[in-house]
Amino acid sequence: MDAKSAMDLVKEAKQQIENLTPEQVQEELLSGNAVLIDIRESGELEQNGRIGGSVHAPRGMLEFYADATLPYHKPEFDKSKRIILHCASGGRSALAVQTLKTMGYDHVAHLDGGLKAWKDAGFDTV
Repeated sequence: MDAKSAMDLVKEAKQQIENLTPEQVQEELLSGNAVLIDIRESGELEQNGRIGGSVHAPRGMLEFYADATLPYHKPEFDKSKRIILHCASGGRSALAVQTLKTMGYDHVAHLDGGLKAWKDAGFDTV
């Protein structure tokens, strides 16, 4: 078996998950039914801002925050709710959506293109 690159894994993940445009994410957020989770590292939030209303859950802690049986669990990770993940450009969030699906999250998607696409679409950050 040939080794896969990180980008190979991202490409495969994007074929198996729901990829949303910035406009679709904005629409879902305005509906009030979605939780937006920013999986970037803390330093990235400080440098580049964040999408208003998003919940910070760094990628390295995602599985622990998402597991309701652990003390690290965050209530924003609710399997009955619509969860949308994002990162800087969409690679980490694509992989993270795949992970959450494996953990039993059925209503999960990601912002394809990440924060960069959000800003390019003209949406604000805080």
